[in-house]
Amino acid sequence: MELVFASSNQHKKQEIALLLPKGIALKGLQDMGCAEELAETQTTLEGNALQKARYIGSTYRVNCFADDTGLEIQALEGRPGVYSARYAGEQKSAEDNMRKVLQELAPISNRKARFRTVIALILDGKEQLFEGIVEGRIAAEKNGGSGFGYDPIFIPNGYSKTFAQMSISEKNTLSHRALAISKLVSFLSTY
Repeated sequence: MELVFASSNQHKKQEIALLLPKGIALKGLQDMGCAEELAETQTTLEGNALQKARYIGSTYRVNCFADDTGLEIQALEGRPGVYSARYAGEQKSAEDNMRKVLQELAPISNRKARFRTVIALILDGKEQLFEGIVEGRIAAEKNGGSGFGYDPIFIPNGYSKTFAQMSISEKNTLSHRALAISKLVSFLSTY
């Protein structure tokens, strides 16, 4: 089976490729000749994931899936949430986003947070949604050189290190994206 991942984020594609069984050939937008940035104009993670998947599915007539992920911080009333990629501005700078979060949380002792991923699959014209959540907390400062996005400031529950301090294989055993992908794979195995 061939599936297109409706994202130009090579980090995400690499993580996902490691989680898929051998029978699924994963293609990215670059493989499709699509260089455009996909719109994310919805107010929910589900809406954004569906918007991207529907666009690629209908434009290229392929089976595909898209994701949207948000970092939801309890003390910030769920922010940055659906706006995680653009939290510090349209330039979508991970450094600026982390700096803004750390500044906002500086005077706050409640560091509880969660990462939530929603995957929208379009397979033979039918839509399915899958969700993965990992609970954790925000570190006082950035740590680690792996990963991407908010990984250097997110510590999952039960661990003392950030996602960015973990190997990709370790992160893939417990991350929000891995949990959502495992649900996707389980669904595909019965299809």
